[in-house]
Amino acid sequence: MSRTAWTESDPTLTAQRARLLETLQGYGRVAVAFSGGVDSTVVAQAAFDALGEAATAVTAVSDSLASGELEEAQELARRIGIRHRVIHTAEFADPNYLRNQPDRCYFCKSELYGRLAGMMDELGVDVIASGANTDDLGDHRPGMRAAAERGVRHPLQECGLSKADVRALARAWGLPTWDKPATPCLSSRIAYGEDVTPERVRMIDQAEQWLRHRGLRVLRVRYHKGDLARIEVPLDDLPRLVDLQLRGELIAAFRAVGFKFVTLDLEGFRSGSFNSVIPVEDLLRGVGR
Repeated sequence: MSRTAWTESDPTLTAQRARLLETLQGYGRVAVAFSGGVDSTVVAQAAFDALGEAATAVTAVSDSLASGELEEAQELARRIGIRHRVIHTAEFADPNYLRNQPDRCYFCKSELYGRLAGMMDELGVDVIASGANTDDLGDHRPGMRAAAERGVRHPLQECGLSKADVRALARAWGLPTWDKPATPCLSSRIAYGEDVTPERVRMIDQAEQWLRHRGLRVLRVRYHKGDLARIEVPLDDLPRLVDLQLRGELIAAFRAVGFKFVTLDLEGFRSGSFNSVIPVEDLLRGVGR
C-alpha cells in the first residue's frame, strides 16, 4: 500500500478519492504522465493506491524542464511508493515545436504521448493517464488534441475534479505539492513567434532560479524579442523587486545569464498571459484543441 496515508475524514473528499480510485481501477494497468506538479502527483498517488505495482509514473526530461523538477518528481515517486521511469523526449528536434506558434504544446505532447504509446508493452501498461483537471477544459490547451489522438485518459476530468478539488485531495493525502504553484515548461515563457532554443530556456531557468532563491514562489520570467525579460510576480511582491539594492542585483544577474533588457510587469502575475495575444479567430477555430 501507499506510504502516504489518507488522513481526511471529510465525506466529500473521501467520496472524491473513492471515485478517483474506482475510475483508475477500471483502466487496468496504467502509466501516469508524471511531471511532479500537484495534478499528476494526485493521479500517481491514486493510481498506486488503486493498482499497486500495476501503476507506473513516467517523467519526461528535456531542455524545457526547469532545474530541480526532475529531482522533486523522483522524491515524490519514492514518497508515494509508485514505480518510476524517466524518459528523454526530443521535442527540440521538431521544427514545428521550435517555431513556437500558439499550437507549440501540441507538438510537445505529441512527442511525449507518442513515446509513451510506443513503450506500453515495455512498461506493462494498458492505458496512459494525464493530470488534466476540469479547469483545463476552459483554457487554450493544444496538448489535449495530442492526448485525444493517442487515447490518453484524464481521470481527474472524468471524476469532475477541479484544481481546487485536486489541491484539497493532495493536502488530505499529505502530499507536499498540495500548494505548489503551477510550473509549466520553460518554453511556455517564450513569446509566440520567437524561436524556442536551448539557450533561451536556459536563460529563463537561471533567471527564475535566481528569483526563487530570494524567496519568491509565484513568478514567471517571460522572454521577448531582443533578449528582453518581462518579470511577472504577484502584486504584493512588486515592491520587493524595485528596492534599490535588490533591483541592482537583479539587473546584474539577469544580464549575466544573457538578457539585455529587464522589465517588471506592473499588471502582476497572470498564468498563461501569452494566450491573451492569440487571435480570437484562432481560438474560435479551436487551434490546437
